[in-house]
Amino acid sequence: MSVTDPKTDTVSDKPLVGIGACLIGQPVRYNGESKRSNQHIQYFSDVVQLQPFCPEVGIGLGVPRKTLRLVGSADQIRLVDSDTQQQDVTSPIRSYADRVFTNNPQLAGYILVKGSPSCGYERVKRYNDRGHPVASDARGIFADALHRLDPLLPLEEDGRLNDHALRENFVTRVYAYHDWKCLLDNDYTFHDLIQFWSRYKYLVMAHHIDSYREIGRLLANSSDTQLAEKARRMGYLLMSALQHMATRKTHTNVLQHIRGYLKHSLNREEKQEVDAVIEQYRNNIVPLIVPLTLLKHLFNRHHNDYIQQQVFMYPYPEQLSLRNHI
Repeated sequence: MSVTDPKTDTVSDKPLVGIGACLIGQPVRYNGESKRSNQHIQYFSDVVQLQPFCPEVGIGLGVPRKTLRLVGSADQIRLVDSDTQQQDVTSPIRSYADRVFTNNPQLAGYILVKGSPSCGYERVKRYNDRGHPVASDARGIFADALHRLDPLLPLEEDGRLNDHALRENFVTRVYAYHDWKCLLDNDYTFHDLIQFWSRYKYLVMAHHIDSYREIGRLLANSSDTQLAEKARRMGYLLMSALQHMATRKTHTNVLQHIRGYLKHSLNREEKQEVDAVIEQYRNNIVPLIVPLTLLKHLFNRHHNDYIQQQVFMYPYPEQLSLRNHI
């Protein structure tokens, strides 16, 4: 099932994305305040279903409350109160993550909270048993539990969304995972896997060519035998591939492949124009949206069903303007 309609660019079924409640204005932080709103989250909220969670409030801690910190060695971390380090809420927070995951099976991504000992994505401060900071190398207990429950779930931190490339990559993964979960929700067949892969080929090629080849080998045997295992492996390869950051080099490769479908439709001058624009993108003169817009315009004149269905052309609603900056 396509997430966006290439003709209208409207969202037919919005992905469900979890988010720290403090990031959308809820006063649930330890001091009774919220965090300053991130403008990118505000834009994002128009095209996804944002579901707020606060694990600390979720396990019954009040507002305001004592601060918490991560204590212990890198492989044995506890979440405890900062004052006495005697109140250990590690297990309750992990149990809360399990409830969030169980009660929201369609969760397609999660926006975590920078620096939080429960919701931090990475580089959270860790202390020793005497209360002295030793490193900033940990992941929050709740964030870590989400990752363990579903290693494919796209996770990102609010502060990292300020980076154009990281933001675009996260949104791409959210929409892909949502699309994948929609497929698995139905009585899919091997043919459905083939059709899904047919739409995602160029997007995966732009992110990780080895995964592109491996998925092709996985689906080379057109049989419904071991269907569930094939689907499990394909989902892993798909989401793992998209974790790799696409580059100008890999995007250029895909643009050139797609341009090849126009070789019998364009005249000499048109071919030179599109090739020149792709080269400008490769040389970091224009952003990705420029060659893509030209290609979309040309395919509107010279329709090609295979290219029109490619998720690479429409990975998420264009109103987000994410390809204007990469």
